[in-house]
This record gives sequence, structure tokens and C-alpha cells, in this order.
Amino acid sequence: MNKDTVDGNLKQVKGSVKEALGKVTGNTRLEVEGATEKVAGKAQEAVGDTKDAAKKAADKLRD
Repeated sequence: MNKDTVDGNLKQVKGSVKEALGKVTGNTRLEVEGATEKVAGKAQEAVGDTKDAAKKAADKLRD
């Protein structure tokens, strides 16, 4: 697990909270902002997962 994976997960959690708060309060802007942040977090997590997979593959080739 690398920094991108961790940061991506944190963004997803933060986005989920914002989205839920937006729904509860009827604040559409906050709801959309939260949903957008969740998507950005998923993308960042995917980048981190790809980096981890590439590192594992490179390590395997070295052995």
C-alpha cells in the first residue's frame, strides 16, 4: 500500500461524508462535491494500486 492508495481511500471517505451531509441538509452543491470527491479518490486509489502492481512485477522479475 502506498501514499496514493491511502490518500485515495481518505478522499473517498471524506467524499462520502460530504455527500451524506449534503443529502441530509438538502444542500445539492455539497452532495455533488462529495460525489465528485469520491470519484477522485477512487481514481487516486487505482493509481496507487497500479503502482503497487508494477512494483511487485518488477520485484518478481529481479528475483
